[in-house]
Amino acid sequence: MDPFSAEGELLTIHNAFHQGQYQAVLDFDTSSLSKSNITTARVLKVRAQIANGDIQGALAGIEKEKGPDFDAVRAFAQHSKGEMSTAEKEFEQLVEKSSENATVQILGGIVLQAAGRTEEALSLLSKHQGNLEAIAIITQIHLQQNRTDLALKEVAAARKWAQDSLLVNIAESWVGTRVGGESYQSAFYVFEEMAQTPSSTSTKSLVSQAITELHLGRLPEADAALNQALQQQKNEAGEGRSSSSKDDDVEAVANAVVLATLMGKREEQERYLKELRKGHALVVDLDEKGRAFDLAAGKYAAKVAT
Repeated sequence: MDPFSAEGELLTIHNAFHQGQYQAVLDFDTSSLSKSNITTARVLKVRAQIANGDIQGALAGIEKEKGPDFDAVRAFAQHSKGEMSTAEKEFEQLVEKSSENATVQILGGIVLQAAGRTEEALSLLSKHQGNLEAIAIITQIHLQQNRTDLALKEVAAARKWAQDSLLVNIAESWVGTRVGGESYQSAFYVFEEMAQTPSSTSTKSLVSQAITELHLGRLPEADAALNQALQQQKNEAGEGRSSSSKDDDVEAVANAVVLATLMGKREEQERYLKELRKGHALVVDLDEKGRAFDLAAGKYAAKVAT
C-alpha cells in the first residue's frame, strides 16, 4: 500500500507538513507506524523542526543517525543556516553515492535550485519514482523558469494517478495563479478550504488564500486573510510557540507590503517593509528598482542657467 494514499499511515503527517502545520508534524505519534515508514516520518519531523527555526535542536536529534536520508537532512540544515557552499558540497557527494534516495532527491533538488544549478536540480528530481513532493518541486522550478507549459504538463501527468492528493491540488493551484483567468478562482477554492478549516489552517495556507484574493482583485478579503495570518503569528509568539515556518511568517509580511501598496496605505507599507530582512527578494528588488530610477532620473535633471 502507498503510505501516502488515503488509506496509508503517513497521509496525516504528510498533509500536515505540506499545509505548513509544522507543530502538528512534530506532535504526530509514530509509535504505531510500520518499520518501513519510520524513517520517512522521522525525516518529516526533523524538516518541520528546521522549518520552525530550531536547526540546532534538529541536528542534535539526529546526531547518531546514519544513512543517506539523515545525511541529506543534515546537509539541508546547513543550507537553512545560510551555509550554502557547505550544503552544495555535501549534496554533490550525496548525489554521487545515493541519487536514487528520495530524501536526497527532494532536499538536493531544493538546494541545487537555490544555488542556481537548475539543470542539475531537475536532473536529480527526475529520478523520482512517483514521489509527489519531487513533482511539486519540479513544478515550482518550471514556474521560476517562466515555463508554465512544462509546469502544466507536470501537474497534468501527476493528476492521472494521484487524483485526490493534497499536494497535487496545491501544485495545480500554483500553476493556476500563473495561468490566470478562471484558474484564479480554482486556486482560491483550494487555498480557502485549507486556510479556513480549523484542522488544516496555517500561516502558509492563509497567505496562499490572500495571494489568490489579490489576483482576483478582492483587496478587502486579501486584507482579512493576511491579518488573520499576522495575528496568528503574534498570538503564537506571545505564547512562546510557533506552528509555522519562519519563511512563511516572512512571506506574510512581504505580501502585506504588496497589499498595503495596492490599497494606498503608505504608513502600513513602510512599517511592514521595515520588518523584512535586508536580503529578502522583495527588498532586494525594490532597492534595485530604486537605484535604476535614480540613475534614469539623473539623466533628466533640470539644468540651471548661469
